[in-house]
Amino acid sequence: MARIPCAIIGSGNIGTDLMIKVIRKSQHLEMGAMVGIDPASDGLARAARLSVPTTHEGIEGLRRLPNYADVGVVFDATSAGAHIRNNEILQRNGKKVIDLTPAAIGPFTIPVINGDANLYEPNVNMVTCGGQATIPIVHAVRRATNRVIWGEIVASISSKSAGPGTRANIDEFTETTSKAICELGGAERGKAIIILNPAEPPLIMRDTVFTLSQGGHQEEIEKSILDMVAAVQKYVPGYRLKQKVQFEHIGDNLPVRIPGVGPCSGLKTTVFLEVVGAAHYLPAYAGNLDIMTSAAFTTADRWAGRQLAKEAA
Repeated sequence: MARIPCAIIGSGNIGTDLMIKVIRKSQHLEMGAMVGIDPASDGLARAARLSVPTTHEGIEGLRRLPNYADVGVVFDATSAGAHIRNNEILQRNGKKVIDLTPAAIGPFTIPVINGDANLYEPNVNMVTCGGQATIPIVHAVRRATNRVIWGEIVASISSKSAGPGTRANIDEFTETTSKAICELGGAERGKAIIILNPAEPPLIMRDTVFTLSQGGHQEEIEKSILDMVAAVQKYVPGYRLKQKVQFEHIGDNLPVRIPGVGPCSGLKTTVFLEVVGAAHYLPAYAGNLDIMTSAAFTTADRWAGRQLAKEAA
């Protein structure tokens, strides 16, 4: 069966996990190259053992590989700063780019919200790990209500699952996720917080989502959330509600003050999530990385399937 070769830039935890997913799970992609900058990285060594072409010379090394012309899609799992330069080169070379950094050059993309709409964008941004886990819930509340005034997410991850790329992009994480809460989630205002928890043994990813909405009913909101959880589970099996959805009515007599809006009443919805990783390469507690690579893989594999179908027609 025909497949489209892909390349992964970034041979760290995210890139290596993504490579394993492509090899084990993809219907329409095959590994064309693993790219890094550290010749001693485990990701490059593992790729070489799996007979995947490798280079430790970054994107320039990728361009020098004999099969570069055949690569149809490139995953960038480096950093927001590095992605800007990488994308400029890849776009000139006509490559489809899946951005796993917070650079947000292309449109924010979450498979269960707007994955199909963005399939043919030259560059798609996968928001952040916290965004992939929580923004679907904000969106679920919004589609069951007239208005989501406020959306706030708290992503708590094990410090062991936060590599140098994640730590170097904390500011970009909060800014990108907050923006996507509004653009994709549908909230009028958004806020994102990330917590790196050093506990031992390492804790599984936990996320809390708060929304303040108007014009909806609890039963409809809860159903919308449960439907959304089931949709995410199709590509992230370890994604689940930690407990029942909680509601609190905020009356006009005791309104909450929303930054930039003022006193507001409505229905507060609180959702507690847990994300257990699939452990393809990363440990199960690293659900934050697994949901990111799963979303990126799902987006790229779906695009590749449609490309192959068009070519065969």
